[in-house]
Amino acid sequence: MNFHQLRCFHAVALHGSFTAAARALFVGQPSITTHVKALEQRFGVELFSRHGHNVELTDTGQRLLSITHRIFTLETEAEETLRAAGGLLEGRIRIAAFDPVQVTQMVVAFGKRYPEVRVSVAFGNSGELSGSLLELQADIAVLPRLGDKRFFSVPYRRAKIALLVGTSHPWFDRTDIHVEELEGQRIVTRESGSMQQKVFDDYLAECGVSVRRVLEIDSQDAIREAIAAGVGVGIALDAIYPDARLRILQIAEAPMFIDLELACLAERREAPVIKAFFEVVNDLRNDLDCVPQGSVLGA
Repeated sequence: MNFHQLRCFHAVALHGSFTAAARALFVGQPSITTHVKALEQRFGVELFSRHGHNVELTDTGQRLLSITHRIFTLETEAEETLRAAGGLLEGRIRIAAFDPVQVTQMVVAFGKRYPEVRVSVAFGNSGELSGSLLELQADIAVLPRLGDKRFFSVPYRRAKIALLVGTSHPWFDRTDIHVEELEGQRIVTRESGSMQQKVFDDYLAECGVSVRRVLEIDSQDAIREAIAAGVGVGIALDAIYPDARLRILQIAEAPMFIDLELACLAERREAPVIKAFFEVVNDLRNDLDCVPQGSVLGA
């Protein structure tokens, strides 16, 4: 099999067009088109559906992409291993998390120690994060405890789930509430697949409390904006970016927690850049800061 043809296919799949793939590989578009067409003709398959200048992966293309992800990830790891053996740590590491606050400190610390390594961060819910590791779209993820032997993980921190209200809400001057006060409240929720939302929903169900779910959003930042605008009450972990428009409240009856872990695929734990990231976070873990309970964020 022609390795360059696979690289051209992979670039088109990642970048969404032949033109963008050509720019990424620093070659002419006709060369990309020729190599992909040759790959399709050799095996009698269609890898892309063409729609003008845009392309969409077929089912066969999707399956091939999952393989080329692994191929080129291993190629990168081989290069990183050789560089690390020579005393250099370069390349790229991809981090996945469900909230920027969970990764900011570790990314900054890692960048200071290894300035030659490029760091990229993507966000999703708990289910998407584990999937990104399995599909090799992320190298490391910060997510709730997995208990899955396919992953290597270490404890990161125990995060408390709290309520979040805006300045216009009657609870803004309080530090906590009783769970029954949530009855009938307008709630801004995370999408299905969010572990913190599931923990909160299960707790309400146990307490027999019903709420009004007025808005579902798949971004923690967007949820904070909605709460600040007075749409309703939301939930968040106990450490979030400072914002004087918001206040964290605790539920008086029983705290809710999520145990967060730093995880990677078990088979990739010895990759030099991944191993280095775990070492940095291990040094950082004991110095984590949390926002004081009931404080005005940013005050």
